[in-house]
Amino acid sequence: MYLNLVQLAESFGVAEKIIDDWIRNEGLPHTPDRGRLLFDRAQVAQWAAERGLATQAGFLAPENTAMVSGWRLEPLLRAGGIWRDVPAADLTNVLERIVNALPGTPPPVRQMIGQRLRANGGVTMAPVGGGFALPHPAKRIALGREAGTVALIFLREPLAQVEPCVDDVPVSRLMFFIAPSPRAHLDLLGRLSRLLTRGPFRELVTKGAADEELFHAVMAVDAASAGISKPEATA
Repeated sequence: MYLNLVQLAESFGVAEKIIDDWIRNEGLPHTPDRGRLLFDRAQVAQWAAERGLATQAGFLAPENTAMVSGWRLEPLLRAGGIWRDVPAADLTNVLERIVNALPGTPPPVRQMIGQRLRANGGVTMAPVGGGFALPHPAKRIALGREAGTVALIFLREPLAQVEPCVDDVPVSRLMFFIAPSPRAHLDLLGRLSRLLTRGPFRELVTKGAADEELFHAVMAVDAASAGISKPEATA
């Protein structure tokens, strides 16, 4: 699995400039690709371990890690909802509507988050490849344990451009999320990245499965993360 510069910076919790410095001065493994930089996940994890750097969060978290936050993704997704046939030009409005329904937050806080999303550079668009991306607030937010949300957005047409690119597949499937704390943000970023990289949920999203199928797939992921048996399929 390859990560781009934004994803790697998110995982370490540092600015992108720090990643550039590590490349120049610390020999951080990287692969130039058509004017961008890609990072092999396994190579970076080994490089970081040799230097005692924390990599147990975000895109570099172990694939079989338990839920650091203790949350389940399924209720977060139900809170944010599944949005279909969204015009790309209307994406910001939809994100603001999701924020307006953010549980556990008073109206002034929701208004503040909405303003941040509309500001220039207010949303980080982290592509994961295959037409998927993970948009989220560029600035970390401390909201409280009950305030997280995740929304799955099917775009009517692909986004015009998402930088940095991971591959040549236009982005048309988004999972927007807001976490209640910076630490939870990294945990959620990594879990959603793995959810969209491979597995049944990615396949269901790709074919545009019904809402309840998608919710049930996320429930199965929650059950596996918690080390319990999968929930029974509903009729």
